[in-house]
Amino acid sequence: MKLGVFTPLLSQLPLDDVLSKLSGLGIHTVELGTGNYPGDAHCKLSMLDNPGELNEFRRTLERHGASISALSCHENPLHPNGEIAEKAQETSRKTILLAEKLGVPEVVDFSGCPGDSPDAKQPNWVTCPWPPVYREVLEWQWAEAVKPYWGKHAEFAARHRIKIVIEMHPGFVVYSPETMLRLREIAGPSIGCNYDPSHMFWQNIDPVAAIRVLGDAILHVHAQVTQFYAASLPRTGVLDTKSYTDERNRGWIFRTCGFGHGAEWWKEFVSTLRMLGYDHVLSIEHEDSLLAPEEGLSKAAHFLQDVVISQPPAAAWWV
Repeated sequence: MKLGVFTPLLSQLPLDDVLSKLSGLGIHTVELGTGNYPGDAHCKLSMLDNPGELNEFRRTLERHGASISALSCHENPLHPNGEIAEKAQETSRKTILLAEKLGVPEVVDFSGCPGDSPDAKQPNWVTCPWPPVYREVLEWQWAEAVKPYWGKHAEFAARHRIKIVIEMHPGFVVYSPETMLRLREIAGPSIGCNYDPSHMFWQNIDPVAAIRVLGDAILHVHAQVTQFYAASLPRTGVLDTKSYTDERNRGWIFRTCGFGHGAEWWKEFVSTLRMLGYDHVLSIEHEDSLLAPEEGLSKAAHFLQDVVISQPPAAAWWV
């Protein structure tokens, strides 16, 4: 297992400077955005049609001894607005092609969320089974939008030997281990999970216990947590729609590794990942509004270096 960084938190810096900074922290693995929500500050899809640009990008990585754990293009490919959906889908397709060229094994994305009918204008995230109309909407979404798109897109990824790893995020049809496994059953093994424990925390899903539920569906991991605030939670509940920067009034916020949950929790988290066979990357994601990005990154990196399990287990002499 190794540490990596999801680089949008350093989007104000060129890739060369980002890799130098991360090398100084002992990190040589990056997750790069290619467009949509993460932006494309450090990895342009234009490289697909520009061999010179692609070669220069490769040389930059080689100069720093850097590798890429995944390319990321989080968006809503099922958006009822056709223009938004098509842009998201095209970015995902091109990201898969670029990942293939670069030898990157995975592309991170969201599952998306359709509307409530073919005539919808905005997404409709169903959060309860009653009144019965919500169950009808949910059944329509999975049958008419989720299954057709993801079945076809998973086949495209498989043809190019790429895994699409879905980040389970509320607001989209895949937000929990159960919905993640449902999508994987529909679309096959080229669909996996980008496991971000922060989104489990605020749904009151135990992130460590959920590793056992997901098992080998976990193909990439984000390192970030959520902290609850007892003073606000009885008023807001977990479905808190206030701005993330309204920290003092929110029931929870995202926290940098080492804040909100200490080393004991993280050691159990990485140990359970190892126990279930995961041995890839912990990709640090910074969305902690109480810490500046570079400070949050530095603190997370130093904290996780004492937690991550970097060596394969030795043969047990007592067995």
